[in-house]
Amino acid sequence: MANLVPASMRGYRRAWLGRDVLAGVALAAVAIPEVMGYSSIAGMPVVTGLYTLILPAVTFALLGSSKLLVVGADSATAAILFAGLLDLGIVGLAPGSPKWVGLAGLTALLSGVILAAARLLRLGFLADFLSAAVLIGFLTGVGIQVATAQIPELLGIPSGRGNWFQRQWSWLTHLDQVSWRTVAYGAATIVIILVFKRFLPRFPGSVVAVVALIAVSAATGASGHGVAVVGAVQGGFPPLGMPSGLTPGDVSLVFSVALSCSVLILAQSAATAHAFATRHGDDVDIDRDLVGLSVANLAAGLSGTFVVNGSPTKTEILDQQRGRTQVANLTTASITLLVVLVLSSLLADMPLAVLAGIVFLVGLDLVDVRGLRRIYVRRRNEFVVAAVTAFAVFGIGVEQGVLLAVAISLFEVVRREYRPRDFVVGVTEQGEPTYRAAEPGIESAPGLIVFRFNAELFYANVGRFADQVRALVDDAPDPVRWLVLDAAGIADIDYSAGVRLHSLLDFLTTRRVCFVLARPDTALVETLKVYELWQRIPPEHVFGNLIDAIRAYPAGGPPAATGEPPAG
Repeated sequence: MANLVPASMRGYRRAWLGRDVLAGVALAAVAIPEVMGYSSIAGMPVVTGLYTLILPAVTFALLGSSKLLVVGADSATAAILFAGLLDLGIVGLAPGSPKWVGLAGLTALLSGVILAAARLLRLGFLADFLSAAVLIGFLTGVGIQVATAQIPELLGIPSGRGNWFQRQWSWLTHLDQVSWRTVAYGAATIVIILVFKRFLPRFPGSVVAVVALIAVSAATGASGHGVAVVGAVQGGFPPLGMPSGLTPGDVSLVFSVALSCSVLILAQSAATAHAFATRHGDDVDIDRDLVGLSVANLAAGLSGTFVVNGSPTKTEILDQQRGRTQVANLTTASITLLVVLVLSSLLADMPLAVLAGIVFLVGLDLVDVRGLRRIYVRRRNEFVVAAVTAFAVFGIGVEQGVLLAVAISLFEVVRREYRPRDFVVGVTEQGEPTYRAAEPGIESAPGLIVFRFNAELFYANVGRFADQVRALVDDAPDPVRWLVLDAAGIADIDYSAGVRLHSLLDFLTTRRVCFVLARPDTALVETLKVYELWQRIPPEHVFGNLIDAIRAYPAGGPPAATGEPPAG
């Protein structure tokens, strides 16, 4: 029986039920207008945003491992979907059209398949390859794109076509067509939400804005005075079945869009689940969450809606309301189902500027100014990575931004391995090791160089490693008698590096330099044996302790201090 209980709800206590239900009600109050806004980002009918909170949310609650992660429509994946479908170049394809809705459903299905494949291949670890700087830059770029995309809707003027810069130029050159009634609804939405966020942060200001402004719109006949409204909303239970109006060739057309969505879903959902599990001392199983996310997207594709993702903002709301498990999300799904079954007709008079105002603020919230400032102060090179990623997202395209984010992250991993921090090590009179950057012309003591290389040796960096050793030996102030390699930072050596090390040992032999190895671990020793390098190092020249290796140097006596220890 225990195995039949969803992983996210095992160990459930009856005392949590009341708090979970209240948290679910509070989440629904915020999430319902929010996902309606996300549907506009995706170019989808408003009701499809509500559908993302029903079957996809229920399937993740039953199959995922995270107790708090909220799965539903998300601004980033919605932006990727919109940009990707728009770039397909299909003649006559327009946002909101039946063909658009069908392609969006197909993208969700393919995303589910890709995530399922990632689970079978145990690729959950790939989420770790997107650095914090890349994620901050990516979400900032999405925020800029999402917020600026709402400006024409807030002003009541046509949206432009083309790239981001062309669209901004379009609305700037059409300011003479501004609808001030539309501006009033958009501005009122923004003001109401900000006032509640400032003075009543626990109360959902977006709900107040939606309810109040729908009432005003209906009472004043806003649609008859040039204010665009949502119009008739087809409610009812989500339609079940395969997306309609598709052809076999559509799969290849939207595959790259689905792949981009899947990468972001994997990274963002894993990061969010880890963050909240750590906060509460819970365990999280990313591979199991991949199952939940996969089936959630399959459910989305089969229920007339679009891709879903783990939402950090909605998960934060649930945490603030002290929700404990996915029972809160099941409550939200039940309330949303009630809305689409009974209350959808009330949405017809909602001005589109109201949704634009909600989405505009969501976009601004994604622009992580504080995070960018912290990166700039603490790590300038990673700030450049974040800035380039952000610019790529809004300046080139969200899909291209995802691919660039992955490429930059992998490049950064290789760069750090290629140019690790390395040191020449000495020891003070008190017997403490000291470190300074390895540069030609320095030594640990007369005739002694202790070299520390802080990375695995592989084909890309072994040439640099060998060149550094040669330069240290050639430019040392005194003829080098011992070269001690501190191997504590070397976990492995690939075949190419093994071949190059043989040449390096030959070089040291010709220079009459004794090669000494300090602090090799067991795995490294076995690797050296396989490459027949271990046999070239006399046993008396291998030390388990760095200080012992330095003190064994025949010159005797501790060398003078040569620098400061590395940070951390």
